[in-house]
Amino acid sequence: MKKLAQSFLFAVISISSVAQTSKALKNYQLWYDAPTPNRGADNSKIQAGGYPFDADWENWSLPIGNGWMGASIFGRNDTDRIQLTENSLDNKSLYKLGGLTNFAEIYLDFNHSNSTNFKRGLSISDAIAYTHYQHNGVNYSREYFTSYPDKVLVIKAKASAKGKLSFVVRPVIPYLKSVDTTPDNNYRTGTVSAKGNVITLSGKMGYFNIIYEGQIKVMSFGGSQTANNDEKGDNGKIEVANADSAIVLVAVGTNYKLDSKIFTEPVPSNKLNDNTSPHVMITKILETASKKSYTQLLQTHLNDYHTYFNRVNLNLGGVEAIMPTDKLLAAYKAGIHNPYLEELYFQFGRYLLISSSRPGCLPANLQGIWSQYDVSPWTSGYWHNVNVQMNYWPAFNTNLAEMFTSYSDYNQAFREEANNLATKYIAENNPSSLSPLAGGNGWTIGTGASPYIIFGPGGHSGPGTGGFTTKLFWDQYDFTRDIKVLKQVDYPAVLGMGKFLSKVTKLNPDGLLLASPSASPEQKVKGQNYTTVGCAFDQEMIYENHNDLLKMAKILNDKDAVINTIEAQIGKLDPVQVGWSGQIKEYREENKYGDIGEYKHRHISHLVGLYPGTLINSNTPAWIDAAKVTLTERGDFSKGWAIAHRLNLWARAKEGDRAYSLFGNLLSTCTKDNLWDTHPPFQIDGNFGGTAGVAEMLLQSHEGYIAPLPALPAAWKKGNYKGLVARGNFEVAASWDNGQATAFEIKAKVGGVCYIYYPNISKAIITDASDDKKLSFKKLNIDLISLQTSKEEVVRINNIPFIHKMTPPDTLLAKQLDDKTVELSWGALNKTDLYNIYIAKGNSPIYQMLASNQKGESYQFSADNIYKLGRCTFKITKVGKDGRESVGKLVYINNHN
Repeated sequence: MKKLAQSFLFAVISISSVAQTSKALKNYQLWYDAPTPNRGADNSKIQAGGYPFDADWENWSLPIGNGWMGASIFGRNDTDRIQLTENSLDNKSLYKLGGLTNFAEIYLDFNHSNSTNFKRGLSISDAIAYTHYQHNGVNYSREYFTSYPDKVLVIKAKASAKGKLSFVVRPVIPYLKSVDTTPDNNYRTGTVSAKGNVITLSGKMGYFNIIYEGQIKVMSFGGSQTANNDEKGDNGKIEVANADSAIVLVAVGTNYKLDSKIFTEPVPSNKLNDNTSPHVMITKILETASKKSYTQLLQTHLNDYHTYFNRVNLNLGGVEAIMPTDKLLAAYKAGIHNPYLEELYFQFGRYLLISSSRPGCLPANLQGIWSQYDVSPWTSGYWHNVNVQMNYWPAFNTNLAEMFTSYSDYNQAFREEANNLATKYIAENNPSSLSPLAGGNGWTIGTGASPYIIFGPGGHSGPGTGGFTTKLFWDQYDFTRDIKVLKQVDYPAVLGMGKFLSKVTKLNPDGLLLASPSASPEQKVKGQNYTTVGCAFDQEMIYENHNDLLKMAKILNDKDAVINTIEAQIGKLDPVQVGWSGQIKEYREENKYGDIGEYKHRHISHLVGLYPGTLINSNTPAWIDAAKVTLTERGDFSKGWAIAHRLNLWARAKEGDRAYSLFGNLLSTCTKDNLWDTHPPFQIDGNFGGTAGVAEMLLQSHEGYIAPLPALPAAWKKGNYKGLVARGNFEVAASWDNGQATAFEIKAKVGGVCYIYYPNISKAIITDASDDKKLSFKKLNIDLISLQTSKEEVVRINNIPFIHKMTPPDTLLAKQLDDKTVELSWGALNKTDLYNIYIAKGNSPIYQMLASNQKGESYQFSADNIYKLGRCTFKITKVGKDGRESVGKLVYINNHN
């Protein structure tokens, strides 16, 4: 093996070896040495929306899912509880969207107490939950998994001694409501009946006319089993007695079919006008699965799951935990940062996305695909002012692009109603721009959405919400480079949004196009949603969609009439302004940071141009620095998802240590013992955002080149990864030691020109992995190269020269001597040290150099009139012998303090 492979072997295992195995490098699992507590819901603790808190479910249950259903596994030894969710089963909610509800509870009565050697857990490497314990000298075990190909939940129970397995399968339909006592047909009927070896749960949700059914098939081996019902033929259960082992299969479904008519139909009870019971479908699923052996079902599941999960390996030096996950997390919260837990959390986010967002299914919602509530907090909906976008941030860079398909299908299904909402919005807010043509006003989306209803923008989130959403469609193309999907899916989405966003702005006296009305998500003043003109959120997201649309149109050589309009508008959007505090302004009328709205607000919507947008980047260094000011003032502690958003922003700003601090905050303050993120209550977006943030620390590609290890923190001194994806559909592997890259490996999935940025990369050895021959490349500068790649070609890069990072001065002070002169001063450690000094005036995205290779401890800046310059940022960097600069130290003048 050559040097690159050897360096990877030293850390864990070679990249080529990883490619040959279908197993993950480590057995990532959550595990516990005690059963889940059995306290039930606490009616004294009410969640948002008025729902009792169930700590057992939220803190201790273990989630498995296959897109068709989610199951929360409790793993108890007395009465086990399996809580089921199906994402189309909604009832009425406070928000009129519909609210996701608990499908069913399955109880397995074993009546084992005083058990020993107890262990329950969830292997996310295999997507299998398990429970093991000993009772009266017999070892009992259970395995649970949800198979996407077979569309079933599979449970296998086994005893180590023949004839010692006895239990009762006892399902319950929760939250039944009488037809006669509920307003607006918000009732829920249901029956549970057992016959032979099948228990059938069936009923109706009145509000949306949902017909639902679940079937549970019990197959015991050895002993006997008996089906029982009560006198009314209800409360069906199956008793297994004296068996050796048993398999339980579960299938669920409703009469919901994703279709545009669901969203355009205004009457809730008419949305599902197909009254066909899912009985035939569920029966077929169960019969097909039951013809397979447990081994066959398991292997089908593993083959499918490993296809996605095993694409990415991350090694931060973690060793498989010898203590239970809750104790591992408690130690982390106490300051003992275990890299295994950090790896586990990263992979857990990928696991949750695979489990809750599959092609052919509804997308992952606010709780993924898991809810035990009557109506889930915040309806468990698709909230488009950050939450649903965050759900899919890790889809592309962590090699799970297929998981976005479910949202894409959902988006296309509601598009007809979104067209109607766009026309309505423009007619109300900018009627002079209204197009009479069908589809001429594009489409829009507001904050709230569900499988049944969508809302348009307004209230607490502006029209930029749509551009926030379509960023996902540009990323789908940019990461996959699938031209067919670009033509059929991505371009129509971005083009339609472009048509809408081109009509939501108005020309102001300064010649700028500003969104009117405009709102930064959920910011309030004196308790009321703050509405304005041209806030940063809307302006940045309009800019992003315009920019992405122009790139797509160029690729496809499309001449749609709106393209000329977009080209004329984009330069007039003025999306970023810098305030007196040196911050990115949330509002144009804002001066100092915090003048308007909540100072430490959970949303940080005025930085969407930094992430997930690309407007604020390394080519706009003054804006990057202003974004850091905003991030610092906003604070590092918030709700779970909001910490995850900050993590991604600090990573995108290439501040590895600060990003790592946010990652630590996420784990320490907003993570449950089952590693679910909490808002509170449980929201899955924080998990997804955390995983995306870790990936962003390790790989970036938004600036036109692949940038491995752009925000590597000091805490991750040594490690490696493989399988993360850069734009252009390049799979990247990297290894590092002492904070410096030792090797990269880049696989061109579709081929094309590959640009790679890393300090001193032009001096590295670059070879073809297939034959180890040196490759020719273009040196664009010492840190940036380009080379032509062919499809599936693998490029190796090793022997990267070490770089010495410079440390900036501790302080930079500005003193105005008179109306023409400002003196800058700093503490120089050495009289021979060299410094570069810069200035950024007003809203300028770039710095102008004032002096290079400056010696000493002070510098005087002169101008005809300092006050006429407006607000200015001065920056100083230390310069090394090789010409490299440190990060900058900043100071501001004319900030009207």
